[in-house]
Amino acid sequence: MKTLGLLRHAKSDWGQSDKRDFDRGLNGRGRRGAALMGAHVRQEGTTWDRLIASPARRVQLTLESAAVGPAPEWDERLYLASTDTIYQVLHETSGDAVLIAGHNPGLGDMILDLVAPRCENALFDEAKVKFPTAAFAVLELAIDAWLDLRPECGALVHFMRPRDLDPKLGPLD
Repeated sequence: MKTLGLLRHAKSDWGQSDKRDFDRGLNGRGRRGAALMGAHVRQEGTTWDRLIASPARRVQLTLESAAVGPAPEWDERLYLASTDTIYQVLHETSGDAVLIAGHNPGLGDMILDLVAPRCENALFDEAKVKFPTAAFAVLELAIDAWLDLRPECGALVHFMRPRDLDPKLGPLD
């Protein structure tokens, strides 16, 4: 069995119109959410063998605030990556527990793709609605090697959003 963690970057700063998308940082809510979710990821209990991340500035800042595990391995392929690209990155990895930090829609789509219909549960029902900024998910995968990663080989065993820990970090009405 392998464990896959997915961590979406925290709320980005759309007020930085002078910057290209790749270089946008985090806004105040994002910084608070990243720190809160980092504490949660550490408390969740998985020891991550590898942390592979998009090098976009908002992901870098999320991981700096979150301090969730091993030093990030920056992989440019993960910037706005599709599920196909995330599969490619994972097929090349090693270790039993890998955390991917990046962007939607790829991360949210990975949950939809990996969870087998027989394994759908209340967590999946929440995650399929939206995988918001700074969300964190853990999937248990019925595989022995990352090369075996394929659709419907997993179960979602953990899902947390910033608003679940602090309602002030929820959607603005």
